Amino acid sequence: MFKLMSSPRFLRAVVWFDASTGVLLGALHLLLTEPLAESLGLSPGLLQVTGAMLLGYAAIAIAVARSEPMPRGWLWVLIVGNFAWALASLALLLGNAVAPTFLGQAYLVVHVVSVALIAELQWMGVLRLPTWAAA
Repeated sequence: MFKLMSSPRFLRAVVWFDASTGVLLGALHLLLTEPLAESLGLSPGLLQVTGAMLLGYAAIAIAVARSEPMPRGWLWVLIVGNFAWALASLALLLGNAVAPTFLGQAYLVVHVVSVALIAELQWMGVLRLPTWAAA
């Protein structure tokens, strides 16, 4: 497993996955704002802002994934961004700024776990890049 993670192709695949989920969720937040707000118990404004943020993040991730070699500094931006997203989702879940429905709570838990996992995979991949691959 660790040998697979040391491959630049593994890291690139993780970044492409991250970008694709960002595009998908960003589009969903923007295109289905009202139904999502109602079913998740999150404000339409929050969903619109996060939708735009997700699409912006995805654009950066796509640019990083397409670069040869992938720029190490921008990979760290993605990692920090993912950890920040996971922490913000956790804060929404545990705080009292929003009152998510049960489905909204599940949605936030999935964000916390999956985004932190993606960040961890990216982090492990970056640490295993050869030093000559740094741009």
